Amino acid sequence: MFKLSKTTEYALISINHIKNCELDLPISVRSISDEYNIPYELLAKILQKLSKNNILISVHGPKGGYMIDKKQTSKSLVELMEILEGPFGIVSCINDSNCEQLNNCNILSPLEKINSQLYKVFNKIKLNQIT
Repeated sequence: MFKLSKTTEYALISINHIKNCELDLPISVRSISDEYNIPYELLAKILQKLSKNNILISVHGPKGGYMIDKKQTSKSLVELMEILEGPFGIVSCINDSNCEQLNNCNILSPLEKINSQLYKVFNKIKLNQIT
């Protein structure tokens, strides 16, 4: 089964939550963590990565938290996934030439074709379309 990682899922939940808050104020990691039952430490690391990559704006201080960088919501789902997970690939050998099976693999070519098609689909999906 192909599925998004929990990291990507939590990032999308958080982006959607922050985007849909009616007040134009920073949203704390704790409030998102508590509302969606997401482990706090994991969520804090995810949101820090998104901030470092300019998808979110980090606001420091006692009333700090995160806000959406509206200029960045046109990034693709692939870009988000690669920020969080590294290079896009449905199997690790597509991005890793250290695979022991690589020289004898009889499914690499079809997997590369599938990966390419999925990449195109996920790259067409923009964050502002799904959040």
